[in-house]
Amino acid sequence: MRTSRRQLTPGSTVGPRSLTPVCGPPVAVPAADRLVHLQFRRFAGCPVCNLHLRSVVRRHDEIEAAGVREVVVFHSPAEELREYAAGLPFALVADPAKRLYAEFGVESAGRALGDPRAWPHILRAVLRSTVMLVRGREGLPSRQQPQGRLGLPADLLLAPDGTVLAVKYGEHAYDQWSVDELLALASATPRSPAVAG
Repeated sequence: MRTSRRQLTPGSTVGPRSLTPVCGPPVAVPAADRLVHLQFRRFAGCPVCNLHLRSVVRRHDEIEAAGVREVVVFHSPAEELREYAAGLPFALVADPAKRLYAEFGVESAGRALGDPRAWPHILRAVLRSTVMLVRGREGLPSRQQPQGRLGLPADLLLAPDGTVLAVKYGEHAYDQWSVDELLALASATPRSPAVAG
């Protein structure tokens, strides 16, 4: 199932917009004073997404120090996503109609879970989520996922003027930039004084 119009490439331009996170004030994308790492994830409570986002949380101070703002989009309703927002130091944006996914060329496909490269990460994610569930620290994701469970991740690094500096469209559910890759991309970006971290 394809949901995109077209995938963006480095050098593409993203128009300014204000996104409303499930908690906190609206966020400007792109941001006038820093880079934006715009992440597209799957659904609220997705074990694979939670595993990845925990790595981002652990190193969020480094990401901020590099002059990067994290903005993470899920295709779940705001009320479901809000349950997972507590303790996360970045904006979570609900896009249940997948309008942003379509605009940014982010797809869904059977290979999200069917690609053998994803299986070790899926196993690790399910084990972690099971432990957290037993400890009462996380709940189960909603059984109903109107937009499906086969979303692919995507990462975009946006300059303050909206230029796409780098992009990665995932080939499977756990195919995204690591924090180290994000920091390397951010450090390779020429900085103007307005963007200096």
